[in-house]
Amino acid sequence: MAEPKRGWGADDNGPEDRKPQSDEARSAFTPPSGGWQPEPAEEEHPTSEFALPQGMTAELPALPEASAFDTPSTYSVRNAPTFTPAHGIPVIRLTKEAPWQDRMRTLLRMPVGDRPVTEPVQRHDDAGPAVPRVLDLTLRIGELLLAGGEGAEDVEAAMFGVSRAYGLDRCEPNVTFTLLSISYQPSLVDDPVTASRTVRRRGTDYTRLAAVYHLIDDITSPDTDVTLEEAYRTLAEIRRNRHPYPGWALTGASGLLAGAASVLVGGGPVVFLAAMVGAMLGDRLAWVLAGRGIPEFYQFVVAAMPPAAIGVALTLAPATSLFDTQPSAVITGGLFALLPGRALVAGVQDGLTGYYITASARLLEVMYFFIAIVMGVLIVLYLGLQLHAELHPAAALQGTERPVTQILASMLLSFAFAILLQQERNTVLMVTLNGGVAWLIYGAMNNVGGISPVAATAVAAGLVGLFGQLFSRYQYASALPYVTAAIGPLLPGSATYFGLLGIAQNDLNAGMASLSKAAALALAIAIGVNLGGEISRLFLKTPGTGRGASRRAAKRTRGF
Repeated sequence: MAEPKRGWGADDNGPEDRKPQSDEARSAFTPPSGGWQPEPAEEEHPTSEFALPQGMTAELPALPEASAFDTPSTYSVRNAPTFTPAHGIPVIRLTKEAPWQDRMRTLLRMPVGDRPVTEPVQRHDDAGPAVPRVLDLTLRIGELLLAGGEGAEDVEAAMFGVSRAYGLDRCEPNVTFTLLSISYQPSLVDDPVTASRTVRRRGTDYTRLAAVYHLIDDITSPDTDVTLEEAYRTLAEIRRNRHPYPGWALTGASGLLAGAASVLVGGGPVVFLAAMVGAMLGDRLAWVLAGRGIPEFYQFVVAAMPPAAIGVALTLAPATSLFDTQPSAVITGGLFALLPGRALVAGVQDGLTGYYITASARLLEVMYFFIAIVMGVLIVLYLGLQLHAELHPAAALQGTERPVTQILASMLLSFAFAILLQQERNTVLMVTLNGGVAWLIYGAMNNVGGISPVAATAVAAGLVGLFGQLFSRYQYASALPYVTAAIGPLLPGSATYFGLLGIAQNDLNAGMASLSKAAALALAIAIGVNLGGEISRLFLKTPGTGRGASRRAAKRTRGF
């Protein structure tokens, strides 16, 4: 047979197979098609890492049929960390008749995965809620509450309730002493939206606080329609509202509070007038410094000087020997309006509810105010010693038991305290009576029953907290206006003052003993108020009357 011609392959079938190849199909390293073709190397044959070696079979043993619901072989009920009990997990039922504080507080204390799906109670368009505006409204409401002295847990409950009312169920509020933040995640695959707001100014105005609570109650109520525009408009009106009491009334209330406190610790008419004048002078000086932009620390230093100066003057004046004057009672009564007992109790309550950062910040602020008060008093006492004034502050407060006078003084103190807190006028009378009941319980247990002051204070504060929660639940309002002023007669003002004064005078034993007593009294007040509130929530599920009782009839719109 004739050999094929060079230049053509053995499998050449005709002209169609002789078409020249393109440049893309040719390589400079490829031998010509008509030349000798080397055989591929053995190691260049394509192999797979998953190929079975020689001598192995691909047959697998038959496995029993399994189900996705079968118990894993490594699972043991005895060694399992958690499992659903046979009787099931108890369901937490949130009744709509309960106040929104209770419902939101219950949700906050539940794990995130166990919270029920929210049902928006406020209307919005088909596109869904406006997330940035809802978060901004929530932060503004929380700012007013935190600046007004509300506890961290109650502020978080309010923010949580507002966000859920407008359809944002996956929200997590976070409250510290000066910063509020809230995070919303639309779904598990979407990025969260976070907003924050800083609280730079604080002012005590319980009338404004009550108005904010009424707004939150309307927003969280399914029987009331409040759009975002109406909520913003109402919030702006609350911010613009003036305080219910003028400046001269606040100054007079400060004097009445100091005079009543001096009577509680054993003072007479002269001591009452002296403490009243000293507190009013200190209040006016603090107002002048505040108008100049001076920090609060120096305001407290200057405000503490007039009561101490009047106490020194009573010691030096020869005419005062005709009267039963107690300079220490004058100083203690004059400083009683300055002692931040309210912030001290609020800090302890935040610590009891688990907000340790906020509690630490509040207690640190209280410590600075105490130091400022002691500095102002010690400056005046040093000047009095240079004038040869025989002033012995620690030898005071040994007054006789005067039950009727002290009960009236405690009621006057609570009344003046309510004015200083800018409470609504319809709550002042109830708070005054509650303060008188608190001192009556304390005096009966301590003076008559011989029970320790700490235990008597705890029981009296518990009753104050219980009554305050009952009043607030029936009015669908905050409990602070009904509690803060009523615990005024129980505050450890004198014990704290003498404890710090003893340390400053290098009498460490007496100073530490008095400070320990003051800390125990403050803790007893905070625990008593908190426990009284929890008891009221435990046994009173649904309020019977009050502001929210008339809403169940029909749907209505506020129409601001």
